Amino acid sequence: MPPVDTILTVALAGLALSATPGPSMLYVLSRSVGQSRAAGLASAIGLGLGGILLAVATALGLAALFAAFDWIVPTLRLAGSAYLVWLGVDMIRGARGGASMVMRAEAVEVRPFSEIVRQGILIEVLNPKTVLFFALFLPPFVDASTGGTGTLNVQVQLLVLGILVPLTALPSDILVAYLGGTAAESIRRNEPIRMGLAWAGGLTLIAIAANLHFGFF
Repeated sequence: MPPVDTILTVALAGLALSATPGPSMLYVLSRSVGQSRAAGLASAIGLGLGGILLAVATALGLAALFAAFDWIVPTLRLAGSAYLVWLGVDMIRGARGGASMVMRAEAVEVRPFSEIVRQGILIEVLNPKTVLFFALFLPPFVDASTGGTGTLNVQVQLLVLGILVPLTALPSDILVAYLGGTAAESIRRNEPIRMGLAWAGGLTLIAIAANLHFGFF
C-alpha cells in the first residue's frame, strides 16, 4: 500500500485536475441537458468505471516495465513530474490568456441508462490521451523501496493510486450532471472564479511536482 501522505497527494492532484472544465465534463453536461439528470449521472458513472479499468490496465503494464527495466523507474518519475508541471503551467496560461472551454451541451440521442454507462466506459478507455495521462501521472508517486516485494508491491501502489484519479473526478462530474449547464455556464462567465480555479489547480500541480523531487513537506 502507498503511504497515506502519497494517497492524499494524489487525491489532491486529482481534485486540482478536475477543477476546470474538460471533455469528460462536457460529455456529462450534454447528457444531463440533452436527456436528463439521471442520464448525466449514468454518463459520469461510465466515465468513472472506464477510468478505473484503464487505471488497472496501466498499473499492470507499468509494474511489468518497472520489473523488467530498472532504468525506466527514474526516467518515468522525472517525465511524470515534468508532465505535472506542464499541466499546471498550461492551466495557469489558459487562465491568463482568457481561454476556457465553451461548456455548451451538444445534441444527444436519448438512450437507455445501461447503454449510456457502457458508452462512457468506452469513451474513457479508448481515449489515447487518457492512457498517456495515466502512464505519466502515476510513476512519480510510486516508491519501489516501500514494504512488499518486487512487482506485486509496485502493482498495489499503482492500482490504489490509479483508481483514486477517476474517483476524485466523480464529484465534479456528478455536480455537472445534477446542475446541468447552470453551474458550468456561471463558472465560464465569472472570470474571477474561473481564473481562481485555474490558478489554484495549476499551482497545486506545480507544488506537488516540486515536492516530489525536493521534499519540502
